[in-house]
Amino acid sequence: MTHKPLDPALEETPYELQKHLGFRITHWDVDYARLELPIAPHLMNRAGIPHGGIYATLLDTVMGFAGCYTGDPAHKCLALTLSMTTNFLSRPKGQGLIAEGWRTGGGAKTFFAESTISDETGEIIARGSGAFKYRATTL
Repeated sequence: MTHKPLDPALEETPYELQKHLGFRITHWDVDYARLELPIAPHLMNRAGIPHGGIYATLLDTVMGFAGCYTGDPAHKCLALTLSMTTNFLSRPKGQGLIAEGWRTGGGAKTFFAESTISDETGEIIARGSGAFKYRATTL
C-alpha cells in the first residue's frame, strides 16, 4: 500500500527527544504514520547495533501518531501509552530505520495499534502492538 507524504501543514516543531534521536515523521494520515531515523553512533549499544530502547521508542511513537491524526494543524490530538508489547526480530542491514504504525481499532477514549520497524533493505527488525488512551483535552 502506498501512502502519501506528510502534508507540510502538519509538520510539528521537533520536541527535544526527537531532536536528540534524529527521527522525523515522513507520512501521516488517517490510521497510519511513518517515521524515519538514520542510524548514527549515539543510537548504538555496546555491541555496536541500535539499542533496543531506540526500537521501543520508535514503535511507541509511530503507533501514537497513527492513532492521533486529525488532518488539522490547529487541532492536535494526543495520547498516552497504556501498554505496549515489543518483539525484537533482527538487526539492521541498512543505514536507516523505518517505523510504520497502524491504528487497528478502538473507540472514543482508547485505541489499539500495531507497528513495524524495517530498514531500507526490507529487513524486518522489530514489531510492536499497544493500547493507548486519548488525552482528555486536545491542543
